[in-house]
Amino acid sequence: MKIGIVISQIDPETVWNAFRFANFSLGKKHEVRAFLIGKGVECVEIVNKEFPVIDEINKYVESEGRIFACGTCLVSRSKEGSPICPMSTMNDLMELVEESDKVVSF
Repeated sequence: MKIGIVISQIDPETVWNAFRFANFSLGKKHEVRAFLIGKGVECVEIVNKEFPVIDEINKYVESEGRIFACGTCLVSRSKEGSPICPMSTMNDLMELVEESDKVVSF
């Protein structure tokens, strides 16, 4: 199954659970793509002992999970894309939605 995950939050527990779900899905051999939008583009900066978001993100990327970030949202925060999380467009989000069997939003 192809699963699309849209993350628009920076609440540590929410983002941690989003990537835990992504990792679990990859473990079940599903194809997973994540799209960060709005505040979600800031999730790689979350530091929280109880909910180690970056550990889940790193596990996801190491498992060949793909992350895209809204370019407009990045620019409005004076941020840039990265090799792990390239600057993307609404067209990329639309493709994620169109090509996914299921889309989950956090």
